[in-house]
Amino acid sequence: YVMLLTLSPYTPTYRDRVSPPGVMIRPYLNGFTIAFNVSQPSTWQPYVDSMQHFLAAYDDKVQEEKNIECISGQYFIQGGNESEEKKACQFKRSLLQNCSGIEDPTFGYSKGQPCILLKMNRIIGYRPGAGVPVSVDCKVQKGNESDLRSVDFYPGNGTFDLMYYPYYGKFTHVNYTSPLVAMHFTDVKKNYLVHIQCSLNGKGIINNVNSDRFLGRIIFTLSIGK
Repeated sequence: YVMLLTLSPYTPTYRDRVSPPGVMIRPYLNGFTIAFNVSQPSTWQPYVDSMQHFLAAYDDKVQEEKNIECISGQYFIQGGNESEEKKACQFKRSLLQNCSGIEDPTFGYSKGQPCILLKMNRIIGYRPGAGVPVSVDCKVQKGNESDLRSVDFYPGNGTFDLMYYPYYGKFTHVNYTSPLVAMHFTDVKKNYLVHIQCSLNGKGIINNVNSDRFLGRIIFTLSIGK
């Protein structure tokens, strides 16, 4: 009991073995296969509903009310007592452009050009990229490279801006919303299972451990029927 009293509820005592971040995608419904037929809305509507629900916290008005505008391109270091509430930077869904669901409320699914969101796992105190924003790229994991002909990334060129880091933990960083990278698969081979790997790239990032499919990368399958 005395030893427990010495532990901080805000910051882990030992962080010398914190591994590089893993990643996750949205929508995530039934495993890592996103399969639908463009001509059958019932097959893709659940993905659209999942995206709309997930991005509700990123609505521009919500972010403007809860969070502040930060300086892009640099870490947002906040001092003071570790128990003090930390400010969070705005991440507006409008930054996701064609994958925001604002102009196209179906996120491209009705056109056979689905948007998928990539989120980096939260690690208290972690500063990814050692001063250089971590980027995302996607490729065919197995099969012909021509099965994946075009992917657009938002915001910008598909990077996680430094201003969203470090993360200070759920007790003090109460309004923190994780930054996202949207991947817009605008030209994927139809009526075919396309195995895709999307990876983080940057200093200190590990994305080639075969025994861990979520460490610095994620593998999923797209099956888009007409």
